[in-house]
Amino acid sequence: MADTHVLFVEDDDVIREATQLALERDGFVVTAVPDGLSGLESFRARRPDIALLDVMVPGLDGVSLCRRIRDESTVPVIMLSARADSIDVVLGLEAGADDYVTKPFDGAVLVARIRAVLRRFGHASGAVGGGAADSADETLEGGVLRFGDLEVDTEGMEVRKAGTPVALTPTEMRLLLEFSSAPGTVLSRDRLLERVWDYGWGGDTRVVDVHVQRLRGKIGQDRIETVRGFGYKLRG
Repeated sequence: MADTHVLFVEDDDVIREATQLALERDGFVVTAVPDGLSGLESFRARRPDIALLDVMVPGLDGVSLCRRIRDESTVPVIMLSARADSIDVVLGLEAGADDYVTKPFDGAVLVARIRAVLRRFGHASGAVGGGAADSADETLEGGVLRFGDLEVDTEGMEVRKAGTPVALTPTEMRLLLEFSSAPGTVLSRDRLLERVWDYGWGGDTRVVDVHVQRLRGKIGQDRIETVRGFGYKLRG
């Protein structure tokens, strides 16, 4: 992680400076700025490997900044919020964030979350296990799985719906790959948190729910079925 560049947008001087020092001690290269407009400029100029965005920053708030970043890039984004408020969390995730951390946070926890996000972004193809080919309608040459009009290229990391390319973020791709590995099987939220978000501990299942909704909006609302009380499953 020595060459990993982190963009950190935080308006509180004490938190910004302390967190920057902590991340730099762990080997990250950090660009820390106090407002959203500076954050957008720094993102475009430096193209960081990951962005940490506080929700409540002046000029351009963190949620709006996340949307602007997502319009241009699939770089991983972690939102930081002073509250575990449902509105803050859901708005950040719906804007395209991959995860969130509630303040005040322990530096070691933040580093662990950053590394977990970077690991899964670097190994998206590892989400597919054996058995998916047998359950899909058809396995095409080159590792492409077909589910109705949905095609998932597990080698090229591409998705097409009715022949049209579908743009997914790496987290959405990992989520779809996890479903594709076991079509028709109900996957619990806890399993998805562990396999997609790399949580070795209990996490907030709202992260799963919002990403499933985002994925449905791209591949079809009826493709992923909710099984109340248990989780979700991909329809073959």
